[in-house]
Amino acid sequence: MYFNKVEISGVNTSKLKVLKEAEKMELLARVKKGDMQAREELIRGNLRLVLSVIQRFSGRGESADDLFQVGCIGLIKAIDNFDITQSVKFSTYAVPMIMGELRRYLRDNAPVRVSRSVRDLAYRAMQAKERLTAEKGSEPKIEDIAREIGVPRQDVVIALEAISEPISLYEPVFSESGDTIYVLDQIGDHNDDMNWLNEISLKEAMQQLGKREKRILNLRFFRGKTQVEVAKEIGISQAQVSRLEKGALEKIKNRI
Repeated sequence: MYFNKVEISGVNTSKLKVLKEAEKMELLARVKKGDMQAREELIRGNLRLVLSVIQRFSGRGESADDLFQVGCIGLIKAIDNFDITQSVKFSTYAVPMIMGELRRYLRDNAPVRVSRSVRDLAYRAMQAKERLTAEKGSEPKIEDIAREIGVPRQDVVIALEAISEPISLYEPVFSESGDTIYVLDQIGDHNDDMNWLNEISLKEAMQQLGKREKRILNLRFFRGKTQVEVAKEIGISQAQVSRLEKGALEKIKNRI
């Protein structure tokens, strides 16, 4: 089972009951009438569905017990909100509800905060990816996902990267006969002689700039401030910052 565990959150996953669709609909009808015992049976009879969904969220470093409990919350919401008058299988409705609950949990507990608009775009892209994969039987390209949700390709890339889990440089990617290759080993070293000489030339060119020009470039490109923020800190207009910045870059370009 998930994470090689038979028991998750006190539940023996090897003995979980699986309900037939007819049994689910019968229990759902009883739930709508306020039958709490039927609700409990329906929850227990769909725990395998929760397990199958949380499998998709493996490899994130999260506790299997925590994910299972969050998935059960999504299952309960699906049971309470399912419309038995619609000709839709319960699992078809429940899976997105469970996944949504898990994604909210992972989003809210992420170590790095990402803006809501970027997160929402990322989740739209992930849903589109799942749809396209199901339709075509293969993983779609970023261009296909961008076209599907109607946004620029670069916005999709930025959004997906923003919610992806960081990888350690010392993460092993392959191991054989005791020899392990890490992510660090696969990163190319571009510090050749030409780059080294270019770096020296850049430093020499910057030494020729005036004090205010150096400060503007430092604030803009080394401290990541906007022109408006630089203007406020230095005490000049944004237009002056823009003009001085362009002039300084042109001087460096001509001297290298």
